[in-house]
Amino acid sequence: MNVAHREPLIELVDVHKVYGGSDSTPIEVLKGISLTIRAGEFVAIMGQSGSGKSTLMNILGLLDRPTGGEYRLDGRDVAHLGHDELAQLRREVFGFVFQQYNLIPTITAAENVAVPAAYAGVGLRDRLRKANALLERLGLADRTGHRPNQLSGGQQQRVSIARALINGGRVVLADEPTGALDSQSGEQVIALLRELAAEGHTVILITHDPGVASVAHRIIAIKDGAVVSDTQTGTQPRYETEACAAGAPLTRAPEPTSVLLSDMREAVRSGGRALLAASFRTALTLTGIIVGVASIIALLAIGEGAKEAVLAQIAVFGANRLYVSPGGESSRGPGGRLLESDVELLRDLPNVAMAMPYLYGNVTVRAGNVDHSTTAVAVTTDFPVILHWPMQSGVFFTKDDELAMATVAVIGSKLAGRMFPDGTDPIRQWILVDNVPFQVIGVLTSKGALSGDADDDDTVTMPFSTGSLRVLGKRELSWISVLIDDLARAKETEAAITAKLEAAHNTRDFRIYNLAATVETANETQNTFKFLLGCTAAISLFVGGIGVMNVMLMTVTERTREIGIRIATGARTRDIVRQFLTEAVMVAGAGGIVGGLAGVATGFVAAYAFGMPVIFSATVIIASVACAVATGLVFGLLPALRAARLEPVAALARE
Repeated sequence: MNVAHREPLIELVDVHKVYGGSDSTPIEVLKGISLTIRAGEFVAIMGQSGSGKSTLMNILGLLDRPTGGEYRLDGRDVAHLGHDELAQLRREVFGFVFQQYNLIPTITAAENVAVPAAYAGVGLRDRLRKANALLERLGLADRTGHRPNQLSGGQQQRVSIARALINGGRVVLADEPTGALDSQSGEQVIALLRELAAEGHTVILITHDPGVASVAHRIIAIKDGAVVSDTQTGTQPRYETEACAAGAPLTRAPEPTSVLLSDMREAVRSGGRALLAASFRTALTLTGIIVGVASIIALLAIGEGAKEAVLAQIAVFGANRLYVSPGGESSRGPGGRLLESDVELLRDLPNVAMAMPYLYGNVTVRAGNVDHSTTAVAVTTDFPVILHWPMQSGVFFTKDDELAMATVAVIGSKLAGRMFPDGTDPIRQWILVDNVPFQVIGVLTSKGALSGDADDDDTVTMPFSTGSLRVLGKRELSWISVLIDDLARAKETEAAITAKLEAAHNTRDFRIYNLAATVETANETQNTFKFLLGCTAAISLFVGGIGVMNVMLMTVTERTREIGIRIATGARTRDIVRQFLTEAVMVAGAGGIVGGLAGVATGFVAAYAFGMPVIFSATVIIASVACAVATGLVFGLLPALRAARLEPVAALARE
């Protein structure tokens, strides 16, 4: 349909472009260019090298900004548009056909064509379908899966034309499109541009060749940055597609938030391809993150295991126990003594679960013809609970045994081996303790296996009544063992015991040993140890993060041209930032996962090969991987921002 367009689509008024500034001599490339281009025109801008025609094309395509003058696109002054608004215009209005093709080398022909559609929020399936259709139309149906280095120059240029049309291509800007082609391929490209013009696309052809320019319906000649002629070569067709019709909106409404997921998927796909393309360097970058995460997990697991091992040894003696022994705080003070009546006083105090008299002395034990000097312990039935000392075999004596002053005994595992070296079961056997016969009714679990102190296993334990009266011959206690309910109230309970006994004795002739405080100190020491281990490992992760940033900065430098291509095809600032942040996070995240597995494997090796106590924490593992991802975000942000701030013209010019 032949449609007249009332207002110019493109209007330049006294446009200047000056390069250089305060640090160098300014060079004026464009000197007051004024022209108008209406929708549907096929215009050739012709001039020799250095005339300013490529600079003019960059300004027309919003890849560069004029130093002075006005540029109105469909009546809008582009000088007041932000980066993302310019990106939308490049994405939806302009399509670029470059002399050097400017295809991304790591992706296929169809994926190159689909890049502008990806930034427009079109789904993967839809944009690839459209890209394949365009390539088929341009005679490349059998080349859609080929990468640029697998295509001839003419084929690459047709791919770039298809890319220019993927979002409609209302204005097609072709900069020396035949300059790098043989004559036959050049003729095919020119024929394609004529077809596009006939279909209603506004085609602006930049060339130095009069023969190429002659296919246009209007030739604007520039020289030394100024228009020297503007010639109409024939009747200008005004065929316009529905998208290019007069009065149609230049751009679509702002994109909905729902495209964010599509954008993220595209960033992940692009990032994956880029990282695989430099797989060796990616692997080296991963190493720093892997070492950092593995160190955190393994060292903290070993630290936690060491902490629990220490606390477990303390727990053998009762972490929640207090010991009251006779004797004042000073060696010059009263000697003091503890009696059974003192035990009764303590049992009624708050937070006291149990209180047990403890009396010991040296004795001689005989079994058959074997004599052995050892220690006898007189206690109550609370002994296994308060001292956290279970039975290996047999049973412990009962309250009835205490009341009856029964001559029954429970012996340590070491003593059992000495008294019955032939392997006889000690249970129900009789022994003499200082010539008093006792029947063995139980054997205690080896304390050496629990605490490392095997001497505790060389004892004979008996009811308090029996031991104090018939064997040891005294009622004054060696100490009182107190089991408390709440470890957090240990100091409060210690103060209550002190007050109670001081009141009963009218003096302080005793001492209190608070194992809970010892546990707390040991816990704090081990936590400090873990903290230092964690800091050491975190330094490794920090160094790995610096490696990520360094590699990403190198990547930005190496892929500057690709960044320029993406900006020229409509990538917004956030698209570029998202692209490089995604790559950094993918590297760091992959390193975190591999490092997590390596850390767990290292812990298992330490546990099974070297016998080290190791305790893994799911929280630490998850947090370590999360820290790796956060490292990618933090150290990838600077390279991402640097990439997003590149000027498209400078980026495209980078070799």
